[in-house]
Amino acid sequence: MKYSGVGGQAVLEGVMMRNGSKYAVAVRKPDGEIAVKCEKQKERSEFGEKCRKIPFVRGVIAFVDSISLGLKTLEYSASFLEEEEAAEKARAASGRETPEKTAEKNDGKKDSMMMAVSLVLAAALCVGLFILLPMFLVSLLRPIIQNRFLISLFEGILRVAIFLAYIVLISKMKDIRRVFMYHGAEHKCINCIEHGLPLDVSHVRASSRQHKRCGTSFLLFVMLVSVFVGIFLPKDILWQRLLSRLIMLPLVMGISYEIIRWAGSTDSKFADVMSKPGLWLQKTFTTREPEDDMIEVGIASVNAVFDWKAWQAKELGIVFEEDAPGEGTGSAREKEAGNDL
Repeated sequence: MKYSGVGGQAVLEGVMMRNGSKYAVAVRKPDGEIAVKCEKQKERSEFGEKCRKIPFVRGVIAFVDSISLGLKTLEYSASFLEEEEAAEKARAASGRETPEKTAEKNDGKKDSMMMAVSLVLAAALCVGLFILLPMFLVSLLRPIIQNRFLISLFEGILRVAIFLAYIVLISKMKDIRRVFMYHGAEHKCINCIEHGLPLDVSHVRASSRQHKRCGTSFLLFVMLVSVFVGIFLPKDILWQRLLSRLIMLPLVMGISYEIIRWAGSTDSKFADVMSKPGLWLQKTFTTREPEDDMIEVGIASVNAVFDWKAWQAKELGIVFEEDAPGEGTGSAREKEAGNDL
């Protein structure tokens, strides 16, 4: 496996793939067609680009970018479901003026406002669930346990336990299960190209749905690293405990990002061992085997943002001959830099 630089996420009935500043969202519309939207992210200042290259700092920037882009692409994918619902209402209205006509003028303002509200709510949920709740629960043990190390250890264990419980609960939801299937399709597509295979349904189907650079693994590492960092933070006054954890959160994210970045770009045995908890979490809860039409959506997203054939030829020395007449992509013959395999 070789690092391609491509990453992504699942959205509602679709997959987003990102390559550098360029990203593409492919969504399976209610009528069965695949809609693909390809755009470039807003260019950063020279200072911003320099910050993206600084170890530990780049992890925080990448996380914020991921959340912002994730909400934006989720909103885009949800728009197709809203269009279908609006069309059904229009048909039921039998020619009367439909509500969506009067709402079109305010869509841009509403979208921006909803994204801001979503970011605030997401941040509040994270702070409440994974910082405040463990702090409150561990405070109940303080009359019994006086050792600072044990207090930190229990708080960290509670944080990881709450995170795992949250993942388990949302994985039971029907809509989330479909998102996790598209999550599996995203991973399979990336694994397929990074292992030097042609990007078609049959080869993607045979690829793994776990990947070391997954956001699930990143979040798990955030929880685990926070256990270690928490040992050195204040334990007594409540506001100091809360403030110190919020201040140290960027450092925890930065460390976790560097671990994921390193593990995802090497095949060393130690990296494999470090990645096992995250891979287990993906396999058990956050990815599921996708259907073939979901894989097709993932392939469409990759093709829109990444020239995987050129990358494989340059980085892996693998090229694929053009399909013979009447043959599918999966039957393309493989050869390596002048030597047939």
